[in-house]
Amino acid sequence: MSALIPNAAAEGSIAISGTAAPKAPAALLLEVDQLAVEFRTRSGTVRALEDVSLALAEGETVGLVGESGSGKSVLSFAAMGIQDPAARITAGSLRFAGQDLLAHKGAAMKALRGREMAMIFQNPRVALNPIRAVGRQIEDVLARHTDLHAAARRRRAIECLAEVRIPDPERRYAAYPFELSGGMCQRVMIAIALACKPRLLIADEPTTGLDVTTQAAIMRLISELSAERRMATLLITHDLGLAREYCDRIAVMHAGHIVEVGPTETLFAAPRHPYTERLIAATPVGAASLDDLAAIEGNLPDLRRTDLPSCRFAERCARRGRECDAPLGLVAVGAQHSVACHRPLGTESAEAQHVAFA
Repeated sequence: MSALIPNAAAEGSIAISGTAAPKAPAALLLEVDQLAVEFRTRSGTVRALEDVSLALAEGETVGLVGESGSGKSVLSFAAMGIQDPAARITAGSLRFAGQDLLAHKGAAMKALRGREMAMIFQNPRVALNPIRAVGRQIEDVLARHTDLHAAARRRRAIECLAEVRIPDPERRYAAYPFELSGGMCQRVMIAIALACKPRLLIADEPTTGLDVTTQAAIMRLISELSAERRMATLLITHDLGLAREYCDRIAVMHAGHIVEVGPTETLFAAPRHPYTERLIAATPVGAASLDDLAAIEGNLPDLRRTDLPSCRFAERCARRGRECDAPLGLVAVGAQHSVACHRPLGTESAEAQHVAFA
């Protein structure tokens, strides 16, 4: 795990003469270590995640980006213990606040979900119960995880709606999802997720299907509440612009592998993995012309294959060499910056000097 957050403790312990005592380092909250998940299907075994390692510290927002099918949602479902019945965790570990999540079964895991860990799903209209008032759905979470009596639960549910900036929360308490806009439904989902003030929030494409103005409002809301509560947030998104604006660090996924993790601005200024570079080049930024966008060649490999290469991006990569067939893992290339690549970007000058003086 040291390659993932190598300087987390050190950054919190720097002392400067004449200043106040240093802050204690942020504690690691979610730790994913060499996780592997596969799905047994009629057409073969899908190796959806392989050797995935990632960590989130208290109060930190980490973006998880990559193409559809990269395994982002599979990782989040595994962390929450809500994976598909066909899924099987075959290796690795998942820890939350020092607790082994894989050892938590049934009631023990349900006690964590909603109280300590919460998730915002992609489509609020699907996730919300269409025949139950939204206020009652917030109360369901409170009834499961608190000792509040009925009247107190109702007051708290209205407070939750107010906290996510829903106007006239007393009236909206009795509304049904079909009576609310997409943005309002997403705010209700956030209210449900944060009702018990969890320490970890996983937001899986929280702005999907929303207009640009509503997207910005939802993201500002999540960011503000995360900061207020020192809550760790894992933001899963296709939108690199969104991740760049709201995340402290970004982890890049491709075909079930995390290929690069780094501080947001470092990763955008100097990506080290060829896939990260291609993702950034394919993302509209500012007033850039559509003609400037460069599509990523090829497709994700079929994860049912038995001959998958060690680097699952290799067959799409212009930098592929013989060494790319060897096993690889995340290697530190800078402060809090790691990459899984035998031929990372930014090494050309050093290689040229080596050849010149050999």
